[in-house]
Amino acid sequence: MNIAAELVLVAFRVVMAFVQAALRWVVRTPEKSVAGEVCLVTGAGGGLGRLFAREFAERGASLVLWDINEVANEATAEALRASGARVRAYTCDISRRADVYCTAERVRAEVGEVTVLVNNAGVVAGRPLLECPDELIERSMAVNCHALFWMVKAFLPHMLENNHGHVVTVASSLGLFSTAGIEDYCASKYGAVGFHESLSHEIKAIGKDGVNTTLICPYLVNTGMFRGCRIRKEIETYLLSPLEPQYCVHEAMHAVLTNRSMICTPRLMYLVVFMKSILPWDAVVCIYRFLGADKCMYPFFAEHRRGLNNNQKEPWTDALPTNPCVDNGNADLD
Repeated sequence: MNIAAELVLVAFRVVMAFVQAALRWVVRTPEKSVAGEVCLVTGAGGGLGRLFAREFAERGASLVLWDINEVANEATAEALRASGARVRAYTCDISRRADVYCTAERVRAEVGEVTVLVNNAGVVAGRPLLECPDELIERSMAVNCHALFWMVKAFLPHMLENNHGHVVTVASSLGLFSTAGIEDYCASKYGAVGFHESLSHEIKAIGKDGVNTTLICPYLVNTGMFRGCRIRKEIETYLLSPLEPQYCVHEAMHAVLTNRSMICTPRLMYLVVFMKSILPWDAVVCIYRFLGADKCMYPFFAEHRRGLNNNQKEPWTDALPTNPCVDNGNADLD
């Protein structure tokens, strides 16, 4: 095909992509079945991870739950077992490459091959850059970004071999545009978005159309992770209230089950990303100040300091077993 004809074909496909995207805004796409799939969710001990696990369990998937907090993770597993779901829980620090590969081998031996991977786990240091210990910065990058490499390398090969599977990356709107004071979190989520997009291109390039990917970029979610974060009161009240976790997961699940490549929640985030991409830097700063987004993390830092002063430990400092490959007494899949 000569280049002129190919250019016309590409233009047609681009227009059709716009049409299809527009239709998804107004027409509810039928959802695929995940019954019988083996779904692994990281960070399943609470927050969005627990809700994702419940959603997949209700649809008949077998659940594999990973979390650094053994007690919280087992609580999620017990709740799902009580509803009749097939579940197995594993304690794993996904920031440690060896732990990921070791626990992945246990999953393959005890459960089977994972066909749906939900990379959900995440942490935030909760301190401005110059007050943040290096170890916490490294922890943010290791959990929010580097772990994606180890998780995908552990489970993607089987998906590619069978041309069947789904990789879900729970990133953040702060992986698409940033704000002041949480450089570690923004950098790690930008990394997560870049990793996911490159991975998606690679899967397309090798022709594995049966392996799908979905990038999830929610706005602030009411899970307590960013407790205290506030933008301008009028804007927050009428336009950008923090998302309820169940709503966020419901929208994300629909995106996954309809094989959407990406979802921003709420939809207003698409406009924010577009404006950030085309406006001059000074204009972006001006809008941030109007929205109160330039200092939105200051109340969050104050809340975090109060928690530390009250001797609350960091949520990711729970002790791990000496050997994470030793069975923790979790029940086998029914």
